[in-house]
Amino acid sequence: MKENRIRILYIDDEIHNLNAFKASFRRSYEIYTANSAQEGKQLLKEVMVHIIIADQKMPVSTGVEFFHEIKDVLPDPIRILLTGYTDVEDIIDAINKGHIYSYIKKPWDETELHRTINNAYEIYRTRRQLRDKIDELEKTNDELNRFIYSTSHDLRSPLMSVLGIINLSRLDNSVTDPNGYIPMVESCVLKLDGFIQKIIEYYRNSRLEVEYEKIDFNNLLEDSITVFQPQNTQIRFNTHVEQPVDFRGDTFRISVILNNLISNAVKYQKPEEAEPMVNLTVKVEPHKATIWIRDNGIGILSEHLNNIFKMFFRSKNNNKPGSGIGLYIVKEALSKIGGTINVESKYGEGTQFEITIPNKNEFDT
Repeated sequence: MKENRIRILYIDDEIHNLNAFKASFRRSYEIYTANSAQEGKQLLKEVMVHIIIADQKMPVSTGVEFFHEIKDVLPDPIRILLTGYTDVEDIIDAINKGHIYSYIKKPWDETELHRTINNAYEIYRTRRQLRDKIDELEKTNDELNRFIYSTSHDLRSPLMSVLGIINLSRLDNSVTDPNGYIPMVESCVLKLDGFIQKIIEYYRNSRLEVEYEKIDFNNLLEDSITVFQPQNTQIRFNTHVEQPVDFRGDTFRISVILNNLISNAVKYQKPEEAEPMVNLTVKVEPHKATIWIRDNGIGILSEHLNNIFKMFFRSKNNNKPGSGIGLYIVKEALSKIGGTINVESKYGEGTQFEITIPNKNEFDT
């Protein structure tokens, strides 16, 4: 048996048709035959074929009905129908629904049937190659994500040890640092740890299933402010939440979105600003929540606005370059929960983000 030969199953209840098909095509293809749909199903359990050819007019089950039955169980083999009917409405319907690839009128023309078989086999090969490539890509992507996640966790451990040693040295005054190197080391460690945490957020967002639960935006905003306010105690946070109805959403992803945007609002304040502020406004409606985050920081250059959500994009117009991944994670997290984001900014005056998130309340479940 040659492995590279096209394997064909031909089903027909008329023995002379089966014999004629074998005689015409056995030199070109590896032929299997069955004289009923039931026998064909049994043979398909034993042999992996590339193409299935069935006669339309068979007792018990027509060719179209047979192909409809096996389509989901055996999606790979390409299906060709032989028919003597002049009325082809149900055949066209079968083609449109994907039950069959093509049909050939009886009595068949050998050249036409050869051409149809070879075209069908090219489609079979292309589909298999594409699926193999997709499987390979998914496997590689999964391995890469796991590697990133594992590496990120392994990197955090020594960083936390360094920070612990720095804090110990401050507590017992055992290290003299006349040149102020220790705060510089601490700053670098914190930046690296922040980047690692962003990678972990990205991994979790890409891997975790979306989970909906009731959310109180007052509590969510308070948690975020508690985390970031110590980074700049001069900033005044103004919050306003209108939540007359329950809101159900993914707490993890909404927290990631808020934390990244509030972190940026704190980080990119103007050093000379006398009254730095961040305004946080939330309006909850039956089918959505809209969140506005506005600051009076350094703003974003207009030519950069189309790029800020791209991975690793860093604006050159400030002296506090970020990781280039925070806003990308925001966009990805919103994509997972069906949200949107818009940004308005004027360089030197400040930035406003507007986020819309669907409310998965009881009407949508």
